[in-house]
Amino acid sequence: MPRQDRAAFPPPVLVTDSASLAALCERLASEPMVTVDTEFMRERTYWPELCVVQLGGAGETAVVDALAPGLDLAPLGALLANPNVTKVFHAARQDVEIFVLKFGAVPAPLVDTQVAAMVAGFGDQVGYDTLVASLTGGQIDKSHRFSDWSARPLSQAQITYAAADVTHLRLVYDKLMARLARDGRLDWVGEEMATLTDPATYRVDPERMWERLRARTNNRRMLGMLRAIAAWREHEAQRANIPRGRMLKDESLLELAATAPADAIGLARVRGISKGFAEGKQGASLLAAIAATRALPESDLPSPAADKHGPRASPALVALLKVLLAASCEANDVAPRLVASSEDLDQIAVGAADVPALAGWRHRVFGEQALALRDGKLALGVAGKRIKTIPL
Repeated sequence: MPRQDRAAFPPPVLVTDSASLAALCERLASEPMVTVDTEFMRERTYWPELCVVQLGGAGETAVVDALAPGLDLAPLGALLANPNVTKVFHAARQDVEIFVLKFGAVPAPLVDTQVAAMVAGFGDQVGYDTLVASLTGGQIDKSHRFSDWSARPLSQAQITYAAADVTHLRLVYDKLMARLARDGRLDWVGEEMATLTDPATYRVDPERMWERLRARTNNRRMLGMLRAIAAWREHEAQRANIPRGRMLKDESLLELAATAPADAIGLARVRGISKGFAEGKQGASLLAAIAATRALPESDLPSPAADKHGPRASPALVALLKVLLAASCEANDVAPRLVASSEDLDQIAVGAADVPALAGWRHRVFGEQALALRDGKLALGVAGKRIKTIPL
């Protein structure tokens, strides 16, 4: 495939004032589709700091300096909410989270080319540069991937780099949509966008943050401690606007849940907690959260993950389902990660019915055969170098 001619792309324009942004968004509002990307910083903060927004139209490319003094981003919010303009992102989740925080709503309608590429058979979570090379022959300059986007002024090299993320994306989108239309999979992508366009996807629930730590214990009191401490950390990190790991590391949370210190002396003995922290206001607040959990009745404590989902799945059956998943996705040229998660396979193995992999297009690709395999109506064999299914 020939390399994309960069001269075909319009030179990017840097937007730093409200009037120029309003005029840009008004022009883009008349187009059926606009490509969008962001550059942000999050290393030192809990909340992402929006630094740059890139917008690509059919005949113009703009790099919006979101940190420009006095810049009113309201026209951008209106464009992202315009129901007549499709907003195209690649790996959209973090970009969309920023816009939800900034404008209070998910951009819509929305298409994520990373998800579309998984549906089209490009593998799990294909990178933007790989997709550009595969579909357009273009190459992405990676030299500014780790730039400090909060520093000003932006260099011309940064502006050019940022613009490439939305210029190539137009070509990627067009080619992906044509491929998906040919294969009859446009509705598959539509189903996948439901999660990305659900505002609940971007809400952080402090009361559930403990689940991501995957504590290896069935002790409900310890799990209750972990729930309370993780929620405390989340609230405190949000309030101070610092990364949760800078407030307290995961290892410290697990040790706190196991030891449940009752005073500042015990708190200071926990790895990663200083004497100053333990004796200060935050230490007192954390000890209060631990004390409140210690007083909870057993019925108010969380259950171990295995108890939530009922009986344990047979490892052998789950292994067979994994083989079937790989074979089904190979036959249908779709990414396995998109079709079923490990939890989906566990749930199918124990007889659950309300499983994402058993609904919609996934049921046609994998779910129907998965149920047949689980119920003893399907066997797996080998034909040449491929797995084949054998009805029983």
